Amino acid sequence: MDIVVKEELKAYIDPLTADEHEALERSILAEGCRDALVLWNDVLVDGHNRYGICQKHGLPFQTVQNTRFQSMDDVHLWMIEQHLGRRSVSDFQRGVLALRKRDILAERHRADQAQLQRESDGEIADAVPQGDEDSPPWAPAPKVSRADMAREARLSSSQVTMIERIHKQAAPELVEAVKSGVISISAAAAVAALPEDEQRAAAAAGKDELKQAAKRVREAKRKPRKPVQEVLHSADGDLEGDPSREAEIAEALSSLGEGPAELRQRVIALTLENDALRAQLAALRRQVGEVA
Repeated sequence: MDIVVKEELKAYIDPLTADEHEALERSILAEGCRDALVLWNDVLVDGHNRYGICQKHGLPFQTVQNTRFQSMDDVHLWMIEQHLGRRSVSDFQRGVLALRKRDILAERHRADQAQLQRESDGEIADAVPQGDEDSPPWAPAPKVSRADMAREARLSSSQVTMIERIHKQAAPELVEAVKSGVISISAAAAVAALPEDEQRAAAAAGKDELKQAAKRVREAKRKPRKPVQEVLHSADGDLEGDPSREAEIAEALSSLGEGPAELRQRVIALTLENDALRAQLAALRRQVGEVA
């Protein structure tokens, strides 16, 4: 039987390090290939490294068919779930796998809805094209939220958001830097906001330049803080009881350094009272102007 190795499936597998590959090769040479390779028809689904070593040394191996697969999408989803459960997979790679799973399920959901529409329009005979290995039937595809993805990938929702940004916007060199641990996920998400040529230049310059690039992006996005005096003496309109105004005053006071909490609260209360008086005075002036 000729076994087919698909590159699209190998993309789900992080390559072994040289030491890991040597250890696996020594084990197989000493004990043989104990675990069976998993196939779908003639397509290799699980055991790519073992298969390569056995082919290299002409060693025998066993295979087993997974009869539950109905389509290549089923194969992709199975591989994703297998890798999400492994401890050796990095946070970034788990996030990428979760995003791939979401995209597959979203496409299935669209296909489900399209088939239901065709059936309702009386096109049942044409609902399932013949010879299409990725056509229904399959189990109805659920919608996957970001929270669901984060939970399955053992990540936070914010990490999933950052990984999605990297996946969509990052240059290949930046992605490699994340995979190799040169730069953190959060820093890479910041650098991914830069034009691609700047990302490439930062990645080529190394770890320190990547950190500096991330710092520059974050500082550029940071909202400039108003001077304390401007905050305490400015009030537009009727801001009495406005929580955002109270938070703005508290932030301004924090910039002055530590101080007694009671004093801070008193300053906030007096400033809000002053805001209210200013608003009342402005209203009276408008009334006088209308009468005049």
